[in-house]
Amino acid sequence: MSAIASAVDLVRWFDQIGIEDVPSVGGKNASLGEMFRELTPHGVQIPNGFATTAAAYRNFLRVSGLDEKISQVLADLDSGDIGNLRQRGHQVRELILSTEFPNDFKTAICEAYRQLSAERGVPLDVAVRSSATAEDLPDASFAGQQETYLNVRGETALLDACRRCFASLFTDRAISYRVDKGFDHHQIALSVGVQVMVRSDIGTSGVMFSLDTESGFRDAVLINAAYGLGENVVQGAVNPDEYYVFKPTLRTGSRPILKKAVGSKEIKMVYDIGGSKLTKNVPVSLEDRTRFAVSDDDILTLARWACQIEDHYSEKKGQPCPMDMEWAKDGNTGQLFIVQARPETVQSQRSKLTLETYRLRGNGTAIVSGGAVGSRIGQGKVRVIADASGLAEFQDGEVLVTEKTDPDWEPIMKKAAGIVTNRGGRTCHAAIVSRELGLPAIVGTLRGTELLHDGQEVTVSCAEGDTGVVYDGLVPFDVEETQLDQRKRPQTKVMMILANPDEAFSLSFIPNDGVGLARMEFIINNHIKVHPLALLKFDQLDDTAARTEIERLTAAYVDKPQFFVDRLAEGVGMIAAAFYPKDVIVRMSDFKTNEYANLVGGRQFEPIEENPMLGFRGASRYYNERYRDAFTLECRAMTKVRDEMGLTNVKLMIPFCRTVEEGKRVQEVMAEQGLERGKNGLEIYVMCEIPSNVIQAEAFAEIFDGFSIGSNDLTQLTLGVDRDSEIVAHIFNERDPAVMATIQSAIETAKRMGRKIGICGQGPSDYPEFAEFLVEQGIDSISLNPDAVLKTTVRIAEMEDRLSN
Repeated sequence: MSAIASAVDLVRWFDQIGIEDVPSVGGKNASLGEMFRELTPHGVQIPNGFATTAAAYRNFLRVSGLDEKISQVLADLDSGDIGNLRQRGHQVRELILSTEFPNDFKTAICEAYRQLSAERGVPLDVAVRSSATAEDLPDASFAGQQETYLNVRGETALLDACRRCFASLFTDRAISYRVDKGFDHHQIALSVGVQVMVRSDIGTSGVMFSLDTESGFRDAVLINAAYGLGENVVQGAVNPDEYYVFKPTLRTGSRPILKKAVGSKEIKMVYDIGGSKLTKNVPVSLEDRTRFAVSDDDILTLARWACQIEDHYSEKKGQPCPMDMEWAKDGNTGQLFIVQARPETVQSQRSKLTLETYRLRGNGTAIVSGGAVGSRIGQGKVRVIADASGLAEFQDGEVLVTEKTDPDWEPIMKKAAGIVTNRGGRTCHAAIVSRELGLPAIVGTLRGTELLHDGQEVTVSCAEGDTGVVYDGLVPFDVEETQLDQRKRPQTKVMMILANPDEAFSLSFIPNDGVGLARMEFIINNHIKVHPLALLKFDQLDDTAARTEIERLTAAYVDKPQFFVDRLAEGVGMIAAAFYPKDVIVRMSDFKTNEYANLVGGRQFEPIEENPMLGFRGASRYYNERYRDAFTLECRAMTKVRDEMGLTNVKLMIPFCRTVEEGKRVQEVMAEQGLERGKNGLEIYVMCEIPSNVIQAEAFAEIFDGFSIGSNDLTQLTLGVDRDSEIVAHIFNERDPAVMATIQSAIETAKRMGRKIGICGQGPSDYPEFAEFLVEQGIDSISLNPDAVLKTTVRIAEMEDRLSN
């Protein structure tokens, strides 16, 4: 074999390989070659490099006799025995590290490295990555099982890093994983990728997925970002920023950033220039920690690349192929790069025909909270482990509590009832492995190891949205499985009532006709927390404690009112995206004065009313000079959702509109902010919850596109019953003849005027006869809480069949 032929067989450049070359260069390198060859011409930037081959690895083992020695060491392996696993793994690694590469292999690597460096005239810093030939199979992700070395410079250091990559094929976690998945140790070879380093040590980096990692929602890109080299994000050493982008409207040219959450980003990994190590961690300044690590333009560029990469692999494989990617931004040039990409192997493999819902049945004392991974609940006794030396202490069914995990911890993670870490975001190692194992995990708690102690019985709940909570004790919970069969939809639309944006993606899998009521108040209360006038008039705010809290909440913003606009737009955007292109009817804020006063800084701007239920609420606030400026922030947020994000499926609804004149005045204010009825397909609805809305229904229909019956307020005001009074609570009944006559009149008028009309509330699910009455009257839609949607859909379909016969 000639020297040239030998080199080609031992080393291959990225432009010479593609996804079909997994057997020869492993999944990671095959993917890098595929993207470099196919996607770089289309704008996706991939750093150049080369890969050693599986043939080179096998030849190394054969020529040196390592293959037989490794077989002998692993002959009595017991991967369930941590001590045995550690001993055998250590022996194999030492054998590999103490064995020299064949001369032709060393020559091939060094010559390729010189050629890679020739463009710049100096020895390059390179990333040296392991790539196993069984990586990234649909049902098994070997990602993270082997080692990566960053900031490697010079031929001697490169050869050493390559040898260490080979040895990492036999780390404890890699051996254990292969045993669990049924792979023969000798059937898997290792390729090493050598790639030009991106100077993200002075820039930013992170991970992104082309789906939502928690729910499996396919139309979102999830991006995590932090300062410095990307290993900290992957390993969970930092709590990164989190961004969501909506793919369908991104593809049409909109800028649909659905969510931006600042992570604490306490440290960053940089080059250890002049030091004894390749890299080191240094603190991040407080100013940088409290701001977003990347710009909106960079977020959108990364999301577009995620779409391109997913589209390419989906076309190549002939089926949808969600992707897991790593990216980096060079601090010198400002350029973004994709440095790794592999198929996502957890959510993409799960059946979407069954919805599993966990619900707490009791109350517990919350001890600590963080980012929820998955939606399950787990229970057990706490085991706090400071570092890998304590892994042997872990017992089956315990809750693992630690600073962070890395692949060395995987043999015990599969035995856990739940996992709690101080650090990490929802794309860190602990999160990825927990999803694959189906475990509830709470990451980024900051103080989990401090507040939880060995032997303490706890409940780990990830069933309450984005925030996971560890409760003291064993709190009772239920698990409900729902078959999401695609039955024929009834003519009457069955829509949802939603408030929490964090639940929207997962709830969208329930068969539905959209969202009939999205409550803005929840977003303001939980995601904004500040009274809008306290942001607009911050300099006039008297409350020192409120000023301090506002400064903390808006730390990433120079323009404090913009914080309100962005957060509200993001919350509504998440809900609208989850159900796109179905209708999502968003009700503008309907707090009462006492509820507004409870927002941060709110007491200074709210009047004290004897009866807030009938006071300064709904439409009456929007055009009133004392609140109008605050309402314009709501309008700006909705304009952003519809025009910037492209979510034109959002319709807006005005609550508690007492007179037709009020409706006109509110729409004038909205139009000034770009929300003109009919413009860009905008429809504006009105809540039908006051007798005047029914009596004047024809006039209201002239200026609104539809009605939504608010049965609670309409019942209260029709019967003159204070629904908060337990003394007269027995009179409150939406099935009272007077209430039903009022509803019947509203539906008849809306139909006659060619306007849509629906109802929001639990009445139709609680009382079958009430639902049948509504269907008989020809109501267009019934909106319910998510847990009632399926059973009510079946019931309505049966009613329609019965009524048609």
